[in-house]
Amino acid sequence: MGSVRGVLLDMDGTLVDSNDAHARSWEKAFSEFGVDASYEEIRARIGKGGDKMVGEIAGWSYESPEGKRLSERRQEIFLKEYLPTIQAFPKAQELLARMHEAGLKLVIATSGKDVELKPLMFRCGADRYIEEKTTSDDAKESKPDPDIVHAALERIGLPADQVVLLGDTPFDIQAAGDAGVRTIALKSGGWGPDGLVGAIAIYEDAADLLAHFDESPLAG
Repeated sequence: MGSVRGVLLDMDGTLVDSNDAHARSWEKAFSEFGVDASYEEIRARIGKGGDKMVGEIAGWSYESPEGKRLSERRQEIFLKEYLPTIQAFPKAQELLARMHEAGLKLVIATSGKDVELKPLMFRCGADRYIEEKTTSDDAKESKPDPDIVHAALERIGLPADQVVLLGDTPFDIQAAGDAGVRTIALKSGGWGPDGLVGAIAIYEDAADLLAHFDESPLAG
């Protein structure tokens, strides 16, 4: 495998502490639509795209009238009730700066929506360092399918073996692996080592990776 020249970055649970907020948003939306779903079963799916969430929990097609209304309501709840309080993880901006200083090309690869991504990028300082981004709008299928990773590879312009994905869920690892990309995993999204099997390295959070940057796969 080649040395690392680029990083595909997940956002939620990796750079910003937003996974619980996304789960609560879905929980409220499902409840309003009469769908019986526990917080735990929703939380376990955070990291997948909304198309997967709607199908697996409600049993509706994401493109159906019910699926579209549910997804739109979830987004309204997230933007109004949760987004204003979401914070970047400690040292997330410094980690981005360190990767940028190391000459690594950086591209966002998220299952989230662009309208949600932009303010989160601002919160963690990603808007200062990111050359390109890919969202659910750029992929037919969301994570754990590899579509978003394939789209991000096109944007970053590097071979898969010279790129790693920085993520926090098993869905990141699966999506990356199916696209031939290695994953560095952070436990900040709520998954422990047992849920992050397949990652080439696991760190507690952005601050931990920054502290060990020179010994990490990102150092080359």
